[in-house]
Amino acid sequence: MNLLIDTHALLWWLGDHPQLRAPARAALESPGSVVWASAASAWEMTIKRAKGKLETPDDLVETLAASGVRSLPISVDHAVAAGALPRHHGDPFDRMLIAQAIAEGLTIVTRDRWFRTYGVPVIEA
Repeated sequence: MNLLIDTHALLWWLGDHPQLRAPARAALESPGSVVWASAASAWEMTIKRAKGKLETPDDLVETLAASGVRSLPISVDHAVAAGALPRHHGDPFDRMLIAQAIAEGLTIVTRDRWFRTYGVPVIEA
């Protein structure tokens, strides 16, 4: 299964936080799963960390690589698709994840219920 992990779910998974639900953890850790993190999530985490609103690993790139998480870059196609999405969700980072999941055929691991309004497959984080 190809999974795109949302920012909060990514932090829960990396930190082995009990907030992450068992089915999501099982999907992320399944040998048959490929886990992707969007550049948008790294960008969001870095911005929030700089503002003091979020704690993230100091070595985010290395931490993701060591966890086997693959990097999903943002393409121009992704950006255009995110901008064209209906305005069900206002967060630009989440809208990018939705656009990427649709374009790349990925299932999103998230706790955000608004993702479902776009018809994208979701595993509840």
